[in-house]
Amino acid sequence: MNRRFLFVLGSSRESGNTETLARRAAEQLPPDTHQHWLPLSDHALPDFTDLRRDADHVRPPASGTEALLLDATLAATDIVIASPLYWYSVSGLTKRYLDYWSGWLRTPGVDFKATLAGCTLWGVTALAHEQPEVADPLIGTLNHTAAYMGMRFGGVLLGNGSRRGDVLNDTEALTRAKTFFAQEAPLARFPYER
Repeated sequence: MNRRFLFVLGSSRESGNTETLARRAAEQLPPDTHQHWLPLSDHALPDFTDLRRDADHVRPPASGTEALLLDATLAATDIVIASPLYWYSVSGLTKRYLDYWSGWLRTPGVDFKATLAGCTLWGVTALAHEQPEVADPLIGTLNHTAAYMGMRFGGVLLGNGSRRGDVLNDTEALTRAKTFFAQEAPLARFPYER
């Protein structure tokens, strides 16, 4: 099966350090690998309204930007969340996209969880800290999302950089990028599972 990568770009600025690092990693994919790059800043979603507890609520079919993101997500074998580290977790744009997953789980005619089960979730982030453990909340968010969905989790490629282009000076991150997508991703697990 040919892999289909969806790169979800969660930065509010174009060509930032996170996107640069993600593109370096993507350069290593085989040439016949389908890549779909979606900048969330160009495909803004409204705030997600959670109506699942309303007994009379039936979620309408997705349309517009939501349908575009849903279709791209369902078509992917590998979803790469490329989000800069904002306040120790994913960006607001990325969080909103993930919030919509809650709605897609309950959308009639969309077998969202079953479709994503077995697919791989990856993360790429740039941070302005020397201590990589500050990204633990972001890593936890993505791991737990993958575990809930029955997905594989490829981990998070971390790079260091604050100003645009700084990540290109992080030789360790650039070295890891060369083999990041080549690893076999294990089935995601919650930390408390045995």
